Amino acid sequence: MKSMPKLLRRFVGILLLASVLLIILNLILLFLFTVNQTSNAHPWKTAEEVANELSWNTNGYILSEELALELKEADVWGIFIDNVSMKVVWRTDNLPPSVPVTYSAADIANLTRGYIDGYPTFTGEAQDGLVVLGYPRESFWKHMWPSWDYQFIANFPNIFLKIFIINIVFVFIIYVSANTRLLKSVKPIVDGIQSLPTKEAVYVSEKGVLSELAVSINKTSEILQSQNNQLRKRETARANWIAGVSHDIRTPLSMVMGYAGQLENEKHLPEEDRKKAEVIVRQSQRIKNLIQDLNLASKLEYNMQPINVTKQNLIAVVRQVAVDFMNMDIEERHPILWETEGTFTVCLADIDRDLIKRAVSNLIQNCINHNEQGCHIYVCVTEEDGKSTITVADDGVGTSEEQIEKLNHLPHYMVCDENTTKQRHGLGLLIVRQIMSVHNGITRIGRSPYGGFSVQLILPTKNRDNEIKNLKK
Repeated sequence: MKSMPKLLRRFVGILLLASVLLIILNLILLFLFTVNQTSNAHPWKTAEEVANELSWNTNGYILSEELALELKEADVWGIFIDNVSMKVVWRTDNLPPSVPVTYSAADIANLTRGYIDGYPTFTGEAQDGLVVLGYPRESFWKHMWPSWDYQFIANFPNIFLKIFIINIVFVFIIYVSANTRLLKSVKPIVDGIQSLPTKEAVYVSEKGVLSELAVSINKTSEILQSQNNQLRKRETARANWIAGVSHDIRTPLSMVMGYAGQLENEKHLPEEDRKKAEVIVRQSQRIKNLIQDLNLASKLEYNMQPINVTKQNLIAVVRQVAVDFMNMDIEERHPILWETEGTFTVCLADIDRDLIKRAVSNLIQNCINHNEQGCHIYVCVTEEDGKSTITVADDGVGTSEEQIEKLNHLPHYMVCDENTTKQRHGLGLLIVRQIMSVHNGITRIGRSPYGGFSVQLILPTKNRDNEIKNLKK
C-alpha cells in the first residue's frame, strides 16, 4: 500500500519536529527563569563593593549610607575580620547573635566556600582584612565542592551530543513500539477504503484499535453491494422490457403499415381516404423508427451493441449520408448544402461506419423534423490539431439559449435518475451522444451561424499526411 510509507514518514516527521520544538521550548523557558535571577546573582560583587567602600576613621570602620541602606533592604548582614587578630572589628546592626566574632584559618576557609550557621556567605578582600556578607538562609544554594574532572569538562560537548542522540533513539523506539499496533490496524482500514470504489465486496477484520471503523466499512460495503445488485436487476429488467415491447409491437405495426400502404395505393378510394392512409403510413414509419432508436439507445447504454471499428475516410462516410437525404428530398423542402472544402478529400479515422452514419442521419433528420416548413441544411467536415469535426447546421427556427444549455448539460430522461415525467429531448440526440461516447468523441450543441440549430461531432483522428502516404505505398 503506497500510503503506509507516507503515513509512517508523517509520524516520524511529527516526532522529530516535536522533539526539536520541545528542546527549543526548554531552552527558552530556562533562559526566562534564569534571567529573572540576575538581580540576585551578584553577591560576590556586592561583597567587593563593601570591602572597597569600608573606611577607617577615629570612631572605627564606617560604611557609606547608600551601601548600608542597600544591605539593610536586602536583609544582608556583614562583618569585617581583621587579618592580624582574626576578630570581627566591624559589623552591621542586623548581625544574628549566632554568628561568631572570632575566627580561625579553618573557619575562614569554610565560610568562604559555604555557610555560617546556615547563612550563605560571600567574601570580599579588603586592605587589612576580609569582608563577609551573609544572605538570608533560603536565598542562595552554594556548591560546597566545586571541582570537576578536567577531561569530563573538555569532552562535555561530545558527551552531551551522545546523550542527546541516545535520548532521541530511545524516544523513537518507544514511539514506534507504541504505534505499531495502530499502524497494523490502519493498513487494512486504508486498503478497505481504497477497494470500495472498485465495487468489489470488501471485508476488514474487526479487530484492533480501529475495530469500530472496520465495522462501518464492512457495513458500507454490504450496502454498496446490495445497491449494485438492485441496480443491475433494475437495468436488466428495463433492457428486457424495452426489447420485449419492441418485439411485440413490431408485428402489429408491420400489419398496420402493410394495410395502410394498400389503402394508400387503392385507386377506388376517395382522395381524402387515401391521404388519411398516407398519414397512417408516415406515422407508422415514424413509430418504427422510434422503436429502432429505442433498441439502439438501450444497447448502447448497456454496452450490448457490437462496435466494429475500422479505418474509414470520414468525408466519404458523411457525404454518403448527405447524398442519401438529397435523393429522398423530392419536394426540395430541405435542401442539403455540402460545405466541406473541395481540396479536403481524405480524413482518416478509426470509426464504426454504420454508427457514424446513424449519428449524422439523426442530426439531419432532426433538422427536418423541427422545420416542417422547410430549411437549408449545411453539412461540413473539418480537421485541425488531430481532431475531426462533423458539423450539421440549419437556418430554421432554431431554439433558445436556455434550451441549448439544457441540451448540453441535462441528462436524457432514459439515463436520468430523477423522477420526472417531462421529456427533455428525443432519442435522436441521445443516440448521437452515445455513439460519440463509444468513439471517445465530443458532442457540442449550439446556435448555427445561419440562424438556426447546430451540432458538432468532434472525433480524434490520425495524422492525415502520414496516413495518406501509407495508403499510397
